[in-house]
Amino acid sequence: MNKPTILLVDDEEDLLSLWTLRLESAGYNVITAQSGEEAMASFSASSPQLVITDLRMGRMDGLSLYEAIRDLNTSIPVLIITAHGSIPEAVEATQKGVFAFLTKPIDGRQFLKEIERALKFASVSSSDPDVAEWRKDIISRSSIMEQLLDKVRLVSKSNSSVLIRGQSGTGKELLAKAVHNASDRSVHAFIPVNCSAIPEALLESELFGHAKGSFSGAERAYNGLFRAADTGTLFLDEIGDMPLHLQVKLLRVLQERIVRPVGDTASIPVDVRIVSATNQDLEKRVEDKQFREDLYYRLNVVSLEVPPLHDRREDIPLLVEHFLTMFNEENERKIIGFSPEAMDILIEAPWPGNIRQLQNVVEQAAALSTTDLIPVNLITSALNKEENVKIVTFDQARFEFGQRYLVRLLQLTSGNVAQAARIAGRNRTDFYKILNRHHIAPALFKD
Repeated sequence: MNKPTILLVDDEEDLLSLWTLRLESAGYNVITAQSGEEAMASFSASSPQLVITDLRMGRMDGLSLYEAIRDLNTSIPVLIITAHGSIPEAVEATQKGVFAFLTKPIDGRQFLKEIERALKFASVSSSDPDVAEWRKDIISRSSIMEQLLDKVRLVSKSNSSVLIRGQSGTGKELLAKAVHNASDRSVHAFIPVNCSAIPEALLESELFGHAKGSFSGAERAYNGLFRAADTGTLFLDEIGDMPLHLQVKLLRVLQERIVRPVGDTASIPVDVRIVSATNQDLEKRVEDKQFREDLYYRLNVVSLEVPPLHDRREDIPLLVEHFLTMFNEENERKIIGFSPEAMDILIEAPWPGNIRQLQNVVEQAAALSTTDLIPVNLITSALNKEENVKIVTFDQARFEFGQRYLVRLLQLTSGNVAQAARIAGRNRTDFYKILNRHHIAPALFKD
């Protein structure tokens, strides 16, 4: 069973301990912080589903903490608690989007009801054992992906069209499948179609179907992918490459919810959710008259951005392990992993081809390896050496990167301070001082 994680923030240690006991006894995982600054470090490390914070604290009060969290994740609910409650403060908090504003002393039952209500808003239930089933194909532990998946979980509850943006190879189809799996349509079909891979002359028939004899070779009627996806989800990949004359017909289907097969006079109702994806600048294509503006707004009701792999490097060891396991199973090999030097290069590489490129490099190195541990030379030969970049040392990383830099290091090393200090170019004693100055506890990052 997956327990929701709550980040609890209060500068009074006694109250923090009391509320932690109450929440843990109610079945929640609790991460605590005694300041807004410490809470920000914990937030990036633990990816909670709910934040509960005191209003009056030190330099960063509850509202300031809420605004900082909102810059990172707009979908997570925040409860603010104070002994100094007033109508103006409550109005200000709720106008800014704070989920609830509670005053001390807090009734325990009401407190738990508010938490349950907030978690329902975040689509997380402590009684749902399959809460992660919809996202099981997405290999990640990075906070940036967790924030994206929070949005997926929210949008899946509606029938709104979703436009997924991202570079080639980032996993846009997997995210589209997650939208489908988390929705009420998950028991029905998920039909993917690559708009750039099907010849223009065949794409209309493939999408909308055709009647028997409607053109040369049409020896039988064909329903098309829209009807195949009826009551389910149709994923239109590379939507930016769809020809203009088909964009008109797609727009009509979205507006009227009917399809008319090629060569037929009858219109057939369909109930399909559209998820589309592109690695192009659709706004520029609209400006250049290569993509219809009205269709753009129909498809771009909710926009999701998949981050490139170089923005989620902490996921690389997980992905490498996943791809190596797949390789071993498919080829009956028993390769145990990569040498530490090889893994360092994998983590530090720029990955312009993103996850698809990483998978190719892992498979190539595994296929050529004559030992159980893949050596560094097989990785360097598979990558363009000139494109390799290194994670900068702490001195080179300007202070504005601050907590994000340190959090990333500890995520990469699973809380191994010695290894993180070595990457940062500091000795272990100095590195502990740096962590303390940034309110970061290495224990949060342990596997």
